[in-house]
Amino acid sequence: MIIEETIPQALANERLDRIVALILDVSRADAAVLVSAGGASIDGQSGVSGKTRLALGQVVVVDSSFLPIAPRPAPDATLPLEVVYFDEDVIVVNKRAGIVVHPGAGNNEGTLVNALLAHYPEIADVGEIIRPGIVHRLDIGTSGLLVVARSSVAYTMLTDALSNHEVEREYIALTWGAFDSPTGVIEASIGRDHRDPLRMAVVRDGKWARTHFAVQESFNLPAPLTLLRCTLETGRTHQIRVHLMAVGHPVVGDATYGGAKSALVAPRPMLHAARLKFEHPVSGTTMEFATEIPQDMRTIVAQCGNKVAE
Repeated sequence: MIIEETIPQALANERLDRIVALILDVSRADAAVLVSAGGASIDGQSGVSGKTRLALGQVVVVDSSFLPIAPRPAPDATLPLEVVYFDEDVIVVNKRAGIVVHPGAGNNEGTLVNALLAHYPEIADVGEIIRPGIVHRLDIGTSGLLVVARSSVAYTMLTDALSNHEVEREYIALTWGAFDSPTGVIEASIGRDHRDPLRMAVVRDGKWARTHFAVQESFNLPAPLTLLRCTLETGRTHQIRVHLMAVGHPVVGDATYGGAKSALVAPRPMLHAARLKFEHPVSGTTMEFATEIPQDMRTIVAQCGNKVAE
C-alpha cells in the first residue's frame, strides 16, 4: 500500500521516522526500518534519513511493503467474544469496551482479532495479515457493533461499501451540556491536532466529516447532560468524539477530548455503537442489528437525574 501525505502544521518539524509511524500506525522501530530500506521519499527524493525533519507542505510518500514482516496474530480462545450473527461471509460482533480491535504498534495480543481467530481461523487469510477480516474499527473505549469479513469477497465488498458511505452506523453517547436543537448536523473537517499530533481535531486541512445527531434525553443533575443518538455519514478517526468536543458537548468520560469531569466520573468515554445496517456483500440482503448500551454505561446514565421535558 502506497500512501501520500502532505505535511500539515501538526507534523511540521517532526522527524520522518515518527511521521511514518503515525501514518502507518506502526512502532517507531518498524518505521525506521522502512525508511532505511528506501520505503519513504520526501518531495520525490528517495534515500532519505529517518532523522530528517519535515516542513509544512512537504510531500511524503510511504510504501508499506517495506515494513518488516509482522508476525501473524495468534488465536486466543480465553478472550471474550460476543458474536451477534455469523454466516460464511460475515461476522457481526458486539465489542466490549477496553478491547483493542486489532494488533498494532507493540501490541500483538489481547485484541478482538486474537479472539476471532480462535473461533474463525479462516479469517487469517482475509484482508491484511496484522488485522485479518477487519474492515472498520471501534476505539478501545467504545463498545458496540462492528462487522468483520469472513471471506475475501466480503472483505472487498464491505471495504468498498464503507468507502462509499453505504454502511449505516448509529451510536449512543452521553454528553456534557444541553443542546439548543433536538436534531442537527455537525460538518467539519478532521485531521491531526496542530498542537498535538497524537490527537485529532477539527482543522481546515483535515478530511471532510459529517455527523448527524438527535437528542434522546436531557438531564439537569448532577449537571446539564444529554443522551444523544449519533449517525456517521463518514468514518474519520475519533469522529464523534472530536465533533462533539468541537461544538462544546464532549462525551462524558472522554479524557482525551475534554469529557473527563468531576461532576460525573465515568470509567471510559460513554459511547456505544448501538445499530449497524449494511447490504450483505454476497446475497445483497439488507442486514440490520441493534444492541442495548452495556451495564457500565447504564450505571452512569442512571446517575443522571431531573429529566428535562422535551
